[in-house]
Amino acid sequence: MRVALRVPAILDIEASGFGRGSYPIEVGVAMPDRSVVSFLIAPDDDWTHWSEEAENLHGLSRELLVEKGFSPRQVAEQLNLLLEGQVVYSDGWGVDSGWLALLFYYAGLRQAFQLETLTRILTEDQLRCWDDTRDALFAANDGRRHRAGFDAHILQDTYIETWEQAQAAARDT
Repeated sequence: MRVALRVPAILDIEASGFGRGSYPIEVGVAMPDRSVVSFLIAPDDDWTHWSEEAENLHGLSRELLVEKGFSPRQVAEQLNLLLEGQVVYSDGWGVDSGWLALLFYYAGLRQAFQLETLTRILTEDQLRCWDDTRDALFAANDGRRHRAGFDAHILQDTYIETWEQAQAAARDT
């Protein structure tokens, strides 16, 4: 029996650092139609934590965010417009959900979509080949990582590729 692929929306967040005091600096979403949107976030006045280690990973300076980023409210409004009523998935739900909650708190808005962990929709067959497939897709793109839109796109590609691998394996059995 053939099962139709339903491409999920996948969200990724880059942050000012790791752990306490960190905040979102970029949000990217790979949409079900395969388009990708991303937003740089200008730090709120209360957001002072900054990690050089994190900056070395994502390559975004605080100065760039101040100059080119959108306010937390503008980003939250755009995310609600794009994703209202949808379930969106994250491979880093534990940290992304906290950063997203912080974004919406500072925006003074209610989040109009639901964020879930990506593992909730992966089959056991997908999970078995997930890491190798994701790593191969990143490697095929010169190992680039840690920009929210690009990472969300690669995660969505990984979902599709592992789904296709699982379907092929099921046909072969």
